[in-house]
This record gives sequence, C-alpha cells and structure tokens, in this order.
Amino acid sequence: MEDFVIEFMFFLEVLFSGLLTGTLYSLVALGFVLIFKASGVFNFAQGAMMLFAALSLVGFQEMLGVHWTVAFLLTVVVMILLAWCVEKFVLGKLVNQEPIILFMATIGITFFLDGFGQTLWGSDIKPLDIGLPTGSLDFGGIFVDQLELVAGATAGGLVLGLAIFFNKTKIGRALRAVADDHQAAMSVGISLRNIWIIVWSVAGLVGLVAGIMWGSKLGVQFSLSLLALKALPVLMLGGFTSIPGAIIGGLIIGAGEKLAEIYLGPFVGGAIENWFAYMLAMVFLLFRPQGLFGEKIIERV
Repeated sequence: MEDFVIEFMFFLEVLFSGLLTGTLYSLVALGFVLIFKASGVFNFAQGAMMLFAALSLVGFQEMLGVHWTVAFLLTVVVMILLAWCVEKFVLGKLVNQEPIILFMATIGITFFLDGFGQTLWGSDIKPLDIGLPTGSLDFGGIFVDQLELVAGATAGGLVLGLAIFFNKTKIGRALRAVADDHQAAMSVGISLRNIWIIVWSVAGLVGLVAGIMWGSKLGVQFSLSLLALKALPVLMLGGFTSIPGAIIGGLIIGAGEKLAEIYLGPFVGGAIENWFAYMLAMVFLLFRPQGLFGEKIIERV
C-alpha cells in the first residue's frame, strides 16, 4: 500500500509538472491564434517575435539601467512599432493575396527579426530576472515549480481577457470580419490597416509575456524562437481559431509528453518527449482536422 501511495504521488507530480509546462506552450500558441483568428494569416514569425521582445526587454535593462517595469513599457512600444512596420511594409502590400503568399511573408519576417535582434542585442545567452518566484512548493509531497504556477495564472488571465476582447468589443468583431473577407470588411468601412496593427500589437504583447516566462526559465537565447515549433501540435489539437483551445491543447501536450517520457520512454530508448507531441497531433488530425475547438471550414463553389 505504501508503495502504491508513493507511485501515485509521483504520478501526480509528473502530471502537474506537465500541465504547468503546457501553459508555457499555450502562451506561445496564443500569439498564433490571435493573428490567424483576426487576419487569416498563419504567422510563422511568432516565435521570433517572442524572442525579439525578450531580447529588447533585457537589452533596455542593461543599456539604460532602468527597472524592469520601465523596460517592459519600452518593449511594448517597440512591439507596437514592429506591428506598424509589418503592416506598412509587408502586409499592407499583400491585401487579398493568397494565404500562402502571406505565410511566406511571415517566414521572411522571422529571419529579419532573428538577424535584427542579434545585431541590436548580441547573440549571447542573457539571464532574465524580474523577480518571478523560483524553486518549488510542496503540496503534501507533490512538488510544483513556482514559475510554472505563475505562467499558468498568467495564461488563464490572458485567455479570459482575449475572449472578452474578441467577443464583446466592437474592435474584436471587426477583427473577425477581416479574417473572413478582407475586401468585404473594407467595403463596410473597416480599416484593414488599423485592424492589422492592433492584432499584431496584441500578438506582440502576448509574445512579450511568453518571452518573459520562457526567458526566466531558460535564459534569453536564440533557441527560444524554436519553441514556436512546439506550439504547432498545440494548435493542431486545440484549433487554429480558438483561444481557449490553445490552452487546452497546451495542457494536453504538456501532460502527455511528460507522462510519455516517464512511463513509455524506457521502452523506446528515451527522448520520447522530443517527438511525442508531433506524433499525437498527426494522429489527432486524422479524426478531427479542425482541432477540438476550431471552426470547421466549409468552402462552397
């Protein structure tokens, strides 16, 4: 009986650790959902935006010697300027183009941000410390990382705020109209330029929050942009157009890969955590391509 209790407590610890790690994945996935939901563009540059925001935050702290809150506000301004530049010099020139054209444009933005960020702030790993709690809390023998608890609460707050923004505000409804049809939205007086600046600014802010969480955990380094790849199976499970789906998908991926690594890893030689999420997403696509909460797309010809 005692052995069973120990094993069960260990299982719960692994499960909670996976769920909280999943919320970190969800923070990255939220940026993808925001832009896809509001403009119909799959933003491959979301990972690079997250990295660029975190680099800017640390860079302002080091260069100006200011408190992190001031650096945070300066970084928010930078991300809004970035959104304006993306609309002015990229997306504004590609209105009504095929989705694949817009997708390729975001790939170009990715490489530009990686290179520009390295030019501005250097390529060394930078520690990020804004006073977030470190260490673990003991809940009756179950140890939980405090930083992941903060990330979970932050992700929950963002989801609630964004859900209200999209469903209850005039701007939110305009964002969804633009995603359905650029030309039709413009014909009823919706400014496509303003909408894209708003949604890319909000996605930049979400990227900044995700960059703070991951940067505090791993340090601000260029490999952070690769986390965008882990957000892809999260989106496949939750749905590309669902904000709550990004959270649910992240929880499933986070918990699934941790449990698989512990309980299935020894049978397949380990390292299952690196590819489990992608295999799960591929299997899931066979049965529900739009994701758990995604909108089913029906094209009439």
